[in-house]
Amino acid sequence: DDAITMIYEKRQKPECNYLEDLPDTDEPVWILGECYNAKTEKTELLSDVHSRLWFTYRKKFSPIGGTGPSSDAGWGCMLRCGQMILAQALVCSQLGRAWRWKADAGQPEEYQRILQCFLDRKDSCYSIHQMAQMGVGEGKSVGEWYGPNTVAQVLKKLALFDDWNSLAVYVSMDNTVVIEDISKLSPVSLCFLKGMESRGSRLRPRPLLLVIPLRMGINHINPVYIQALKECFKMPQSCGVLGGKPNLAYYFIGFVGEELIYLDPHTTQSALESEAGSGVDDLTYHCLRSPRRMKITNLDPSVALGFFCKSEEDFDGWCNLVQQEIQLKRNLRMFELVENHPSHWPPFVPPSKPDVQTTGAGNVLNQQTYTDIIHQYK
Repeated sequence: DDAITMIYEKRQKPECNYLEDLPDTDEPVWILGECYNAKTEKTELLSDVHSRLWFTYRKKFSPIGGTGPSSDAGWGCMLRCGQMILAQALVCSQLGRAWRWKADAGQPEEYQRILQCFLDRKDSCYSIHQMAQMGVGEGKSVGEWYGPNTVAQVLKKLALFDDWNSLAVYVSMDNTVVIEDISKLSPVSLCFLKGMESRGSRLRPRPLLLVIPLRMGINHINPVYIQALKECFKMPQSCGVLGGKPNLAYYFIGFVGEELIYLDPHTTQSALESEAGSGVDDLTYHCLRSPRRMKITNLDPSVALGFFCKSEEDFDGWCNLVQQEIQLKRNLRMFELVENHPSHWPPFVPPSKPDVQTTGAGNVLNQQTYTDIIHQYK
C-alpha cells in the first residue's frame, strides 16, 4: 500500500498550479459567504479557513468491502471533496457558520459527532467505505475516479440513512433547480412553495444541501461564467464548489481577485484508530497552512455548486440572490430557477430509504445490505 501511495502521489502532484501565501492586496477575500481584508483581518481569515473540516487521502484503513483497497490515494480525491462540502453543511446546521475551531480548546459534542460520521471505517455514515460502495449503484467500481455529479448523487443517497442530521440533499438536473421538487423531499421537509403550509405546528423544515452540477464551457471555463461563479461564493448560503482539473479534484471555498481559494485533498495520511462514540484526535482534519489558490481560468468547466439553507427564510433569500446576482450576459443565466416541475420531465419521486437493517450509531449502512440497496438504485 505504501509503495502504491507513493506512485500515485508522484503522478498526481499538482505542477505548481497553486500559490501558497495570501496576497498582499486591498481586494476583498471571500470565504463561503464571509468577506475579509487580507491586510487587516488575516488572523480572522485564517481562523475561518482552518475551521473547515479537511479530508484527504488516507491509508491503512480496513479494506473496503472486506477485500478491496485499504487506501484511496490516487482515486478518492473527489470523494474527499464531497465529504468536505457535506461536512460544511453539517457544521452550519449543527454549530452555525460563525463557529470556529481552536486546536487547544475542547470541541462541542456536535462537532465530535460530525467528525465521527466521516472516519475511515465501514460503519461511519459518510466514510470512504460507504461512499465507494454506494457509488457502485452509479456505475462506478470501487477505486474508480468520480466526477462532481456522481459524488453528489452518492451523498444524496447516503444522507437518507443519517437520522441525526436529517439533512435533505437535492441535486439539480439539466442546470435547473425546481422549487416544487425541493418541497417534496419529505412530508416533513422544506415547505418553500408560496402558500404551502406544514402539516403540523410541531413540524420543522429539514436543513437543505443544494448541489447544482454545471458545465461552464467545453474544454475550458467560458469567461462569461467567471463573475457569476464569484457571486456564488459571496452568498451567505455558499457551501463551496466541487471541481478542479481533469482527474484532480479540489474543494473550492472562496476567491480573491481572479484566483480561487481551495482545500486540497492530495495529501496521504494514515487512518486514525477510533472507537465509535469516543473522541477523535482531530488535528489532521484541519489544514493549518495558508489556503492554496489557483487562477479561475485554470478551472475545469465541470463543477458542482453547493449551497446550504437551514430554514425557509434562508432558501427564500438564496432564491432572491440567484435572480439578482448571477445572471450572465445577454439575459442568460448560470442555471435556471423555476417554481414548477417541467411538464416534459419524468415525475419527481423523492428518494426514500430502503427498508434494510442498519448498524452502528446514526443508522449507518450494514455491509451486508449493499447488494440490495444498489439493486434498488440501479
